[in-house]
Amino acid sequence: MYMCECEPKQAPGPGGGAAPRRRPAPLLFEPPEAVSEAEHFFDLESIEDPRELLTRSTELALAFRAAADRAVEFQAVAAAQLADPRRFDRLPTAVIAERAEWSEDYAKKMVEFGRELLRSGRTAD
Repeated sequence: MYMCECEPKQAPGPGGGAAPRRRPAPLLFEPPEAVSEAEHFFDLESIEDPRELLTRSTELALAFRAAADRAVEFQAVAAAQLADPRRFDRLPTAVIAERAEWSEDYAKKMVEFGRELLRSGRTAD
């Protein structure tokens, strides 16, 4: 992951001294520190009726599957765009595979899938 080592200059605080440093905002994939209890999962643990638990957990499973499928489509479109020979900054399939933590064969399939999505107009809207 690329990290910038440069920081913006601090605005002077009251009295001309440097303002106190603020803690940077967490990245989107970092769980908040306060959420350390693993047993809380969408409040499923609080549902006592097995019928309701089955219904709610099935809804969540379907929603997660749909989100994962959609994310894969976004990956494929991005891979196809990065491999586009018309781009001056085109990336080889091996580099795309490395960035996405895929095998090179899988990256080739994802590039083709992304091209199909782009051709069909089913791009991630």
